[in-house]
Amino acid sequence: MDLDVFVSAHRAEWDRLDALLRRRNLTGAEADELVTLYQRTATHLSLIQSSAPDPQLTGRLSQLVARARSTVTGTRRASWHDVTRFLTQSFPAAVYRSRHWWVPTALVSTAVAALLGWWIGTHPEVQSSIAAPSELRELTRPGGQYETYYSSHPATSFAAQVWTNNAQAAAMCLVLGVFLGLPVLWILFQNMLNLGVGIGLMSSAGRLDTFLGLVLPHGLLELTAVFVAAGTGLRLGWTLIDPGPRTRRTALAEEGRAAVGMAIGLALVLFVSGAIEGFVTPSGLPTWARITIGVTAELIFLAYVYLVGARAARIGETGDIDAAERSAAVPTAA
Repeated sequence: MDLDVFVSAHRAEWDRLDALLRRRNLTGAEADELVTLYQRTATHLSLIQSSAPDPQLTGRLSQLVARARSTVTGTRRASWHDVTRFLTQSFPAAVYRSRHWWVPTALVSTAVAALLGWWIGTHPEVQSSIAAPSELRELTRPGGQYETYYSSHPATSFAAQVWTNNAQAAAMCLVLGVFLGLPVLWILFQNMLNLGVGIGLMSSAGRLDTFLGLVLPHGLLELTAVFVAAGTGLRLGWTLIDPGPRTRRTALAEEGRAAVGMAIGLALVLFVSGAIEGFVTPSGLPTWARITIGVTAELIFLAYVYLVGARAARIGETGDIDAAERSAAVPTAA
């Protein structure tokens, strides 16, 4: 492409678009002209970026296209309709679409935690490397630290602290997935190691039933949210390697926006698990009642994903923002 010739041929259109954007009131004909010039200028920008990139010209046209897009599409405020759509379509569909990543992640992670627990519980030398015998007894004895941990602080503040920590971990899994998923694997391993240590130490003390009675009420939903975040983060990392039929930039943008939405949704899920951990786990309810509450919360979430999410996915919902809210897709030169 001869850039000078291209600029000479289209400068008048760009100047006209700039002039129309400076006006406060447009006639019907001028509004139609603005839309046409916006579309043409967007195409011109794409051609210049792909064939003859010029920083100064690209910057000018980018600003012009951005201003025109804002004028053409207008601004829209979030409404309760958006919240309803997010909760009934976008979020469950995004989780459902990621199931081929987070379900295997959950199965493998659970197996790793179980193996670590078995290894620690059957090898006294490993236990001694974790802490001194007196400290281990203090952790695992009746009324020890593993039991009092859940009632050591007021329920409200404890639930808020748990929710904040878990939401941060889930968000890190989602965001750091862009680094080929490697940080996600590390975060996930740390979580499974902590769980495995608890299983191993309490089982060696003959109190595994007590430990599971404390962990399962909130842990089922909490760990599911972590697995969803980790699986989605790994999927985001894989998108960099294999974007499929989309360009790498488009694929990463689409999956990244869906991941951000999932971070918000998972924060709500973790809020529920945090409330269970703060109010149900340390309560005086029988163990079976506490576990029943945890299992019920888990089943409700899975039904939400596999029924509501599957239905939304079938009608084309991906968890991404509306097409009208995305950057305009313009032709690129071959």
